[in-house]
Parts: sequence; C-alpha cells; structure tokens
Amino acid sequence: MSEPPQHEPDPSATPDDAFDEIVDAETDRDPDLAVIEAGSRTLRTQAGPPQGDQVPARPLDPETDRALREVEAELAGRWGETKLDPSVQRIATLLDILGSPHRAYPAIHITGTNGKTSTARMIESLLGAFDLRTGRYTSPHVQSVTERISLDGAPISAERFIETYRDIQPYIEMTDARQEYRLSFFEVLTAMAFAAFADAPVDIAVVEVGMGGTWDATNVIDGNVAVVTPIALDHTDRLGTTPEEIAVEKSGIIKKDATAVLAQQPVDAASVLLKRAVEVDATVAREGLEFGVLSREVAVGGQLLTLRGLGGEYPEVFLPLYGAHQAHNAAVALAAVEAFFGIGSQHARTLDIDTVRRAFASVTSPGRLEVVRRSPTVVLDAAHNPAGARAAAEAVTEAFGFSRLIGVVGASGDKDVRGFLEAFEPIFAEIVVTRNSSDRAMDADALAQVAVEVFGAERVQVEPRLDDALEAAITLAEEEGEFAGAGVLVTGSVITVGEARLLLGRG
Repeated sequence: MSEPPQHEPDPSATPDDAFDEIVDAETDRDPDLAVIEAGSRTLRTQAGPPQGDQVPARPLDPETDRALREVEAELAGRWGETKLDPSVQRIATLLDILGSPHRAYPAIHITGTNGKTSTARMIESLLGAFDLRTGRYTSPHVQSVTERISLDGAPISAERFIETYRDIQPYIEMTDARQEYRLSFFEVLTAMAFAAFADAPVDIAVVEVGMGGTWDATNVIDGNVAVVTPIALDHTDRLGTTPEEIAVEKSGIIKKDATAVLAQQPVDAASVLLKRAVEVDATVAREGLEFGVLSREVAVGGQLLTLRGLGGEYPEVFLPLYGAHQAHNAAVALAAVEAFFGIGSQHARTLDIDTVRRAFASVTSPGRLEVVRRSPTVVLDAAHNPAGARAAAEAVTEAFGFSRLIGVVGASGDKDVRGFLEAFEPIFAEIVVTRNSSDRAMDADALAQVAVEVFGAERVQVEPRLDDALEAAITLAEEEGEFAGAGVLVTGSVITVGEARLLLGRG
C-alpha cells in the first residue's frame, strides 16, 4: 500500500529548545518504566476528505421524522447510558450474531475524562485529509442522536440511522432473549455504529468510549492506537474517587501490541497507564516527552500552533477552536494519527505539513466554546465537571476578553456542582441558574442554593425554564450597551448546550 505524503526531517537538525523545555518541565513521569516498540498498520484508499460537519436538525420529511421518533422512543425504552452493568458479554453476543462487524476495520480507541469528542473530531479530520474513509462514534450528542455515528466526517442521515436500526433489530431481540438483562441504549447504539461502519465500508473507525474503558461497550474492539485524554474526577460513583482508580478502569482500552497515546496526566494516573502498557507490550507516546505543544498564540477565530509530533515539528497550524486545552487535544490527535501510520516506530519522518494544516483548519466541535450569537456574544460550552469548567474559564478569558460575562448554568444532579461553580466564579459577573429537560437535571432551586453559597445572593438569578434563562442573561448583558463587550456563556451539561443551541436558532 502507498503511504501518506511526507517531509523528510533535516538530518543535521538539533532538538528544538522549546521542546526541551517541555521535557525538562515533565518531572513527574516514571523514567524506569520500559516501553515496547510496536508497529502500526498503514492504510490508504480512494476517498475524499471529510465534508463540512453540521449538527443535524429534525428531518424535513414527515414520514422520516415519524420513523426516526419511533426508533428514538424504542431506544429510550432501554437502560439509560448512566445505568451500567460491568460486562461486555451482551454487546459481544450481539456482534457475534451480526458477524463481528467491528473486526472489519482497524480502530483508534479514545478514553479519558475531558476532550474525548474534540480529539476524536481532530483525528477524523486528519485521517480524512489523508484519503482514508472514516467512521466516528462519539457520545453524548448535542442535538440529534444521529450525530453519534458519522461517516466521512458527517453524521449519518436520519434515513440511514433508521435503516441500520431496523436491519439489526431482529438480532437485538434475539440477544435480549438470551441475556439476564436487555441490551442498553448505549450498547444498541454501539452495535449500530459498528454495523454502519462495516456496511459503508470504512477504512478506519474512530471510537470514543461511553464511560470508563474496561467494561465500556466499545471495548470489544482492539484499537491499533489507544488514546487517553486527561483524566480527572467525574462519574466517581461508578469509576472511582481518585485519578488512580479512574485510570485503572480507563487503561483497559490499551491492548496488546497497540500504541498508547497519553495526554498529560496526574502522576498517579500516568503510572497506572504506563504499567498497563508494559503489561501488554504496548508502545507508549507521552505528551511532554514524545510529543507536545511547542507554542500557541491567540488568532482570529482560534489559535495558531506549533506542534511537536512523533516524527518532527509542525509549525503554523491554525486551529479554529479556543483554549489551551484544545491545543493539547490537537497534539494528542496528531500523535495518534502519526502512530496509526507507523511514524515514531517504523518511520522517522513527518506527515505532509500542508495536509495537516488543511485538516486542522477544517475541524469543528459544536458546543465547545461555540459562538452562536453576536451583540451580545453568546458562547456555548459543554463543560460539566470542575476540570472542564477550569479549562473553559481560562479559554473564555483568553479568547474573548469580555468586559462582563453572564453565566447560564443547567447542570446534572450527579455532578460536582459546587466545584464546577467555583471554577467559574472568578469570571461570571452574574449567574442565571436553570435546568434542562433531562430527568437527570438538577432542580433549579437546588442549584440556586449552591450558587448562592459560591457567588452570593446578589449575583444569582433563578429561571427554571431554559428559554427564560437565556432571555434573562442576554438582557443582563445588554444593560452595558451594544458595544460594551459583555457576553453570555451557557454551560453545565451537553444537554443544556444542545437545547440552548436549538433555542438560539442553530440546527
């Protein structure tokens, strides 16, 4: 097979001083853990680059919309995504009946606490730019369940989503009859994604875990590359109460002879991940050592990066997303794609820089510091835990420079709401607390009680309906005048962001 376009490195070049600084700063790594070099399969086919990724609206055709609603209702009647049984037996049984569609293509598997979906989108964009046909499976969705399954960089159509479900429905029911518990919502969607990818067919799948790793329904695949984005505290009632405990669960996606691409991690989490890699003879690429962000500067509509990949340096890469956390996601995505192409183990070179630049410049990530309105500016961000909130707060401050920022927060009741609000307290002048339509949403009055403790009563307004909350926040921002530079940030939950997106005319 042919290989991706490349630039040969200058043999006389010395290590970059900036990258040396990154290495010197990484004093918390375990230098004694050995790593085993492992190759990676190179694929290349005749397929176009990803097309523009849009968040799909409801189908315009009434019959298609009715059929989609029927499928959505049937899926909703199953176990929800947050109800877990630690077993992959049900999904494995279903896939076996279906002829193991998940074995029909290689995969890049992604876990972590924050940044998974954005990283998956970047990986998808890079692979598509190198003429590979991609399938991407991510969760949760912002507006439509069809977003979760993408082909060639765009969500599958409602018609194809319905067809895929109906095609495998008899086998779902057959599996249900054989198991103690019926397949869950997430397990059925996972099987649908793997079946759609095999039917397409795709050259490579980019698969994000739903929660955790070892017992996640997606962990029936053997990812050629296993990516672990930053680990922080979230879903502590299910995954563990420390980064180390959570890392044990997430390390389960690192398989024998794979390449593990690790974002910067807490020390105890990094140790768990590295030990797992040694146990299964996986190659390890660590942010701050084998790859990283050399420089970044704010640019109009995003940021300009210089990245250090596994094969060398990639200067002047424009990323149309805001925040240092997205720059680090970009470095992780680049290293994952390099690892997939064998760079760093089989090949000492870089990917074609123009192709890399083009791919990153086309990346979208709806609901991640997404501007949906001007005058006043309204920004949506799906942060839902303290680590995500801190990253969003830093990015908003850096990228927008609002003179006054109003927060609209609708959170889930099972999250660390106090820690989340404390992260935003320094940047929110006032906060409007509300709730989304999910049955997991925290009651607005209960959320207000916590908000008052963090912000003080004079900075908190309660609007139980999200549409009223948006109107109230925009009115508060407009009090400073059209050109005063005030803004609104809507956050707290992917569901809150998705519903706000619809109310503000997107999708």
